[in-house]
Amino acid sequence: AMTELLTQDILQLQNADTSTAIISLLNDNDTFLKLSKFEGDLIYSRDMEDDTKLAIGIKIGVDRGTLSADHNAEPYHTIDVLGKTPQDVVDIILSHVGENAQSGALIVLCGLSGTGKGTTAALLSQVLPNCVTWSNGNIFRSITLLAVTWCEQNGMSEFNAERALTDENICHFMSMMTFEKVDSKWDVVIRGLGIDTTVSAIQNTDLKSPKVSKNIPTVAQQTQGEVILFARSCLEKMRADGHNILLEGREQTVNYVPTPFRYTLTISDPSLVGKRRAAQRLAAATLSEVKKKLAVGTPPEGDVSADLKTNNDELVTSTLLQQLQVLTQEAGL
Repeated sequence: AMTELLTQDILQLQNADTSTAIISLLNDNDTFLKLSKFEGDLIYSRDMEDDTKLAIGIKIGVDRGTLSADHNAEPYHTIDVLGKTPQDVVDIILSHVGENAQSGALIVLCGLSGTGKGTTAALLSQVLPNCVTWSNGNIFRSITLLAVTWCEQNGMSEFNAERALTDENICHFMSMMTFEKVDSKWDVVIRGLGIDTTVSAIQNTDLKSPKVSKNIPTVAQQTQGEVILFARSCLEKMRADGHNILLEGREQTVNYVPTPFRYTLTISDPSLVGKRRAAQRLAAATLSEVKKKLAVGTPPEGDVSADLKTNNDELVTSTLLQQLQVLTQEAGL
């Protein structure tokens, strides 16, 4: 019934091209539309939940006097990504930043999940000179490590947020973190409570440990304001040092980081967010199934014939449809 095929070559890319191909292939398929709506609703409700939690964290920061109630952020430039490739979006941003990219610009990217912030940031980081991508994640992890260590050193058998996260303690933990050049690279340095290390040295070990990971949400909510201010000073140091910086985040937090280069990615067809996520999941599931199936057959000698290529494309496409059923059943639809 399907004349169009998803080719093995496009499946192997596992990128925006793969998703676009899957969406155009399945756009009239009721099961795909059902899965897409499910994925889209999930993303939207998670985004709303994150926003609500973040608002509480910002309010805590304002109440503590860490953040001012007004942020006076420069306006955001809205880019509708509908019908635009990630490269199109990057070109719009680059033409707006212009000459500033030569001396160092701080570029802020906002937008709901599924609008392509990650892909845009990755592309930008390839074309901008001296480019750094900034994430607050490791800052929250560092404070959590300090808070958990403080509890251990004070004889508590488990993390006690109420005792560890007093205003005084938070202030103390923040004073143990500095941003400096280590071996000619900018890094966060933690010195305190017997810890003396750079963040890059422990970002995949201590900072990813279960005792840190499970307590991040609690710590993050209480320290939102402090982290915003800390990040702001880090970003300014790097920008003054000639770096271009990409900051992905939510408007509520990046409002407090001054820069004229702010972009909100939106999508005028919201159903596409769910379609993209469904397509990404299908692409990954289909690739891993196809690899298993092709590993069973013996590879031919010499050049791959056109016939074999067509056979593989047919296999890829039938596997895609089969995975669509699998994911839909898993979702309970």
